[in-house]
Amino acid sequence: MGQSFAGFVEDVRLIDHHVHGAYGVDGDETRFQNALNEGNSEPLAEPSAAYDSQLGFALRRWCAEIIDLPRHVTAEVYWRRRSELGELEISRRMTRAAGVSHWLIDTGFKTGAMLDPPGMAEIAGATAHEIVRLETLAETLIQSDQDPGGYVDAFTGLLANQPNVVVGAKSVLAYRAGFNHDLSRPADREVAESAKLWRQRIESGGAVRLDDLTLICFGLHCAISMGLPLQLHVGFGDRELDLDRANPLLLLDFLRSVEASKVPVLLLHCYPFEREAGYLAQAFDNVYLDVGLAVNHVGVRSRSLIARSFELAPFTKILYSSDAIGPAELHYLGARLWRNAITGVFGRWIDDDEWSEADARRVVELVARENARRVYGLP
Repeated sequence: MGQSFAGFVEDVRLIDHHVHGAYGVDGDETRFQNALNEGNSEPLAEPSAAYDSQLGFALRRWCAEIIDLPRHVTAEVYWRRRSELGELEISRRMTRAAGVSHWLIDTGFKTGAMLDPPGMAEIAGATAHEIVRLETLAETLIQSDQDPGGYVDAFTGLLANQPNVVVGAKSVLAYRAGFNHDLSRPADREVAESAKLWRQRIESGGAVRLDDLTLICFGLHCAISMGLPLQLHVGFGDRELDLDRANPLLLLDFLRSVEASKVPVLLLHCYPFEREAGYLAQAFDNVYLDVGLAVNHVGVRSRSLIARSFELAPFTKILYSSDAIGPAELHYLGARLWRNAITGVFGRWIDDDEWSEADARRVVELVARENARRVYGLP
């Protein structure tokens, strides 16, 4: 007897094309709780809100067994057992249970307590590649001794000389300025002037955080000129983001440009704009999408979310990601909920004779790994 469809989905190895490091050092429960709430960047005023959520319920349902607990244990019992094992053991168990062969890691955000790519590769028994965050690279450059007047050449050289494990670039334009702007390439003199003003602000005690649209746009076009696949955060995030300016339809002028058409543009997360992203993936040959991040946060409702992602977008344009960061439960849970949803949604279409099982298996392979392998040029 051949392998069942459910067994096939369970066994497929994933490429997580957008993810962050798992925790590598122990922390307290406040850190853990806060990491379960994407919209918050400070300790939660009501700590139980982290557990009394779709994510909290999914975590206790699916992650408890990985740490030798019954399903649906209380949050208190779960945290106690988690503390006994320690963060590194949690990270080892969860990342290995995820069934991921390649992690494509954004190394530009909150890296202090996280495992770096070699650490992730070792603890997960998998391969790790890097995605360079353009704004973080710029922030590193502006704090160096480099003359800001030479910013164009310095940034270009810095990006060009990234190590071979870097397979793409990411921008958090959605956070820093929003998509509702002219995103064409600025002139070199404008870039140099913006860099000088930024350096002056820093030297006067201002924040290092890059929010200058000219420099952000330059980073985008610099990555495009080097042929790097370009990831863009789309949709919901923490409280610093204006959600109405993170709608991917605001990228239409950018996507219609000759420059943007030269590289794959990957719309990350997308919720609650997954249908808008699906339209763009259908309309533009070089646009791709995932629904990572939201999958964990909507828990059992991820089946509906994932089903919507298969409405308009060609199946060659959809990728798997977890966008997990911090607690390794998120690295596992993203994969677990994705497999559950694919088995349930595709299985229903097979049972209703809307899809053949052969086609369903082929699409699983595309989304789980082959699309990412092709887009990022992975061996």
